[in-house]
Amino acid sequence: MFPIIPANSVAAETGNDEGIFGFGQPGGGLVSTTNLVSNAGVVSSDVAGVGTARYNCRACEYGGDKGIFAFGNTSGTDVAISNLVSNTGVVASDQAATTGNPNSAGAACSYGGDKGIFGYGWDAIADTQVSITNLVSNAGVVSSDVAGVGTTRYALAACEYGDDKGIFGYGYQHLGVGNTAITNLVSNTGVVASDTAGVGTVKNNASACDYGGDKGIFGFGSSYTTNLISNTGVVASDVTGVGTSRSSYAACEYGQDKGIFGFVRSPGFVTNLVSNTGVVASDTAGVGTARYMYAACSFN
Repeated sequence: MFPIIPANSVAAETGNDEGIFGFGQPGGGLVSTTNLVSNAGVVSSDVAGVGTARYNCRACEYGGDKGIFAFGNTSGTDVAISNLVSNTGVVASDQAATTGNPNSAGAACSYGGDKGIFGYGWDAIADTQVSITNLVSNAGVVSSDVAGVGTTRYALAACEYGDDKGIFGYGYQHLGVGNTAITNLVSNTGVVASDTAGVGTVKNNASACDYGGDKGIFGFGSSYTTNLISNTGVVASDVTGVGTSRSSYAACEYGQDKGIFGFVRSPGFVTNLVSNTGVVASDTAGVGTARYMYAACSFN
């Protein structure tokens, strides 16, 4: 287990119409429960879990209209299993171990219009933070480890921007360094760039999602702020948070150009919608099992 942190086609994307929250840790134990998000941003009641219950996994879209959950921790043991999500939101059983090294608390996003990337995190076996990445093909196949670029860290966030590129941002650096606001851009071929100086308040356990068709947003976490991402990958300064301050949750796109931050175990079970102009709405009462350290992605 990682250490406890102190206190579609590019031209005409047609996916990202619905979303899915999955896995995580409720008040006790672990779950593989999922909750679908409609194209109007309505969260469904619990869907019985499929696959290994775990927390600190991650998820992203692939193939233009499907999703994948992968990696995570099963109460002290990191795993490299994955679960594919169909374009109707059905979660498949565990895939045979991926070729990547087991780890948890990283982040994931789509790139290239139909592929994905998992990156960074905590390697419990080596007892260290990493910057390795694993690409996801447009058929949902996870590649072997790619040597890391940028500052090693975990408890960070990632999302797509500019229709076909991605960005990893923020996170926690172990061994007394603490929170960071560093970002790393991902090209439309899945190449991760070196560090970009951070903008905004340093934070860990934030979440991120796309909005507006080609922009993104980092939100919440250990700092009660949001930061918009332009369609060229530029992160804006802090915007004061709206709704309940919280961390260790997830976000995804829905309705093709809007987003949703959702769920949390404490202090309250709520969701917050993001408009297609990046405006975060006030709290909406949550539906389903409240939990944290879970993942989310869009599909269809």
